[in-house]
Amino acid sequence: MEYCNHTVGPGFLLDFSDPPGLPGLCFTIFLLIYVTVIIGNSLIVLVTVLDLSLRSPMYFFLRNLSFLEICYTSATLPKILMCFLTGDVRISFLGCAAQLYFLVLLGSTECLLLASMAYDRYVAICDPLHYSLLMNGGFCVRLVVGSWMVAVPIQVGQTYQVFTLPFCASHHLHHFFCDVPPLLELACADTFWSWVTLHTIILLFVVLPFFMIVVSYVRIIKTVLKMHSAPSRHKAFSTCSSHLIVLTLFFGSATVAYFKHHSKDSADTDKYLALFYTILTPMFNPVIYGMRNREVRIALRKLLWGK
Repeated sequence: MEYCNHTVGPGFLLDFSDPPGLPGLCFTIFLLIYVTVIIGNSLIVLVTVLDLSLRSPMYFFLRNLSFLEICYTSATLPKILMCFLTGDVRISFLGCAAQLYFLVLLGSTECLLLASMAYDRYVAICDPLHYSLLMNGGFCVRLVVGSWMVAVPIQVGQTYQVFTLPFCASHHLHHFFCDVPPLLELACADTFWSWVTLHTIILLFVVLPFFMIVVSYVRIIKTVLKMHSAPSRHKAFSTCSSHLIVLTLFFGSATVAYFKHHSKDSADTDKYLALFYTILTPMFNPVIYGMRNREVRIALRKLLWGK
């Protein structure tokens, strides 16, 4: 089969054929989403930094999650906006490799950070007497730094493995951005070990953190159900509800996207599903935490209106 050398080829063509004739409307919608993500998550970062009442580990993790969401959407949305605005759907090999690397790195970091948030809630509810001792500032910083750094060498290796493959001459990527499954579909070589690597990384950075989260929340639920006071049970569940909604949105859509069977027939479904966990979930996070968390609502009112 004819293929193009990845070092000298023109790059890839992203798939913006659907919906036809509506680039202006699509640009407006995606721009509004991006602005919402930036403003919403920036407000969460700002309010958790400035408000002295939001200095607990839970809000420290939330601040880092909001900052990560800004970075996560910035890995894909600016290029999507340029494609709608200019009609130029080309992306260079270097640009595609950079986009892929930051996408998978930030996605892995988010999984680990969400697991750290679940552990924080577990300690706060199941072992409150030792909470300040266990979740001290140094340990929280190590959890966050570890979440950001542990995936760096692994995702460098995966990106290198993908982009050393020979790609078919058409280079028409059936996706809105560069991701591992659609790139492997274009490879004109045996991709068995690349798929093994992908699913191993998913096991380490998606399945394992998700299992830890499930274990944490099973223990939390058992502890809460043993509480004799109804207000105490309500308060305990309310502190976890926002995190549970975010977990469902992110892990649910990401799991379906990566574990479902990939084929040319499902390419359109895959690319729209990918938009959910890379763009819509970061947009919903500030709304979820802002609307369902009383302390955040009060701090936002003080920040915006001085009340």
